[in-house]
Amino acid sequence: MGDPKRQRKKYVTPSHPWQKDRLYEELMLVGKYGLRNKRELWRLKTILSEIRSRARKLLAIPESERKKEEEALIRRLYIMGVLDKNAVLDDVLNLTVEDLLKRRLQTVVYEKGLAKTINQARQMIVHRHIMVSGRIVTAPGYIVKRDDVVEIHPRSAYIKLQKTIEEALSGIKESESAA
Repeated sequence: MGDPKRQRKKYVTPSHPWQKDRLYEELMLVGKYGLRNKRELWRLKTILSEIRSRARKLLAIPESERKKEEEALIRRLYIMGVLDKNAVLDDVLNLTVEDLLKRRLQTVVYEKGLAKTINQARQMIVHRHIMVSGRIVTAPGYIVKRDDVVEIHPRSAYIKLQKTIEEALSGIKESESAA
């Protein structure tokens, strides 16, 4: 039988290990989005392939039968923040792995300017300095939903550091204006 708590792979590895173009593309994505390893990229590629395969299966059935499932898929992707509200199945098939990478918490923290680099964003998340909708999240790969609010924890050392820097800068500006 097997242990019910057994962890299973959530990704599919590439079928051919040594394709120069794919290796280069993966390396660029890992560097650009600050991924720990290619496994994180493969996990998102697997999620994307499942979404696209579901869309292809929906296109194969008659339109009268697929309406409800099509709306559910598009609603799910809209909540994830990947598609617009009025998207169609062709938009689902046009999704790329970069669309999902842009919704990771690590990327959102960096793009909001809460961290200076993509790697600092990862460190802030792992060290419990980032909150999503009022809850501390420690997974850099967390997919941020459309309506989630990402902010620095109020008792974080980064907030204290920002305040001391602002006080120092205001003190310098006051001394310059007085002189």
